Amino acid sequence: MTMFKLERSSFGRLVLTLADGAVHEGVVPVRAFPLAAPEEGVSLVSGEGREVAWVEHLGSLAGEVRALIEEELAGREFVPTVQRIEAVSSFSTPSTWSVVTDRGATQFVLKGEEDIRRLGDGALLIASGEGINFRIANRSGLDRHSRKLLERFL
Repeated sequence: MTMFKLERSSFGRLVLTLADGAVHEGVVPVRAFPLAAPEEGVSLVSGEGREVAWVEHLGSLAGEVRALIEEELAGREFVPTVQRIEAVSSFSTPSTWSVVTDRGATQFVLKGEEDIRRLGDGALLIASGEGINFRIANRSGLDRHSRKLLERFL
């Protein structure tokens, strides 16, 4: 059961009302484990940067509260998912990767092999030279060509 009330103000900010009546306007949801367990451990942080509420699991929230939190998180998080690796400019780094993501085709520069991080269950996180993180949900789920290119860097 949710021990707080969450709504959006007329200015588009999240307003949290706790069980004791304390009201916090402009709260921001922050995932504790954004890649390993995105549904678990969400902190609601006040405008002053202090945690004011904790959500163990998003699934435990009422539908409208969960929708508000997920909407706010989606606006803050941008991690395109790589669906296919079209080409790499070189098998040494830095190299330019041409990929197709869930947001469309793009290119990025991989500065070093250490910028590819294993997340578990075949998932990878690639930090581009431009500061954008790209996720591969399951490397074994990529097509053969993509896997062959990727394996040269792992």
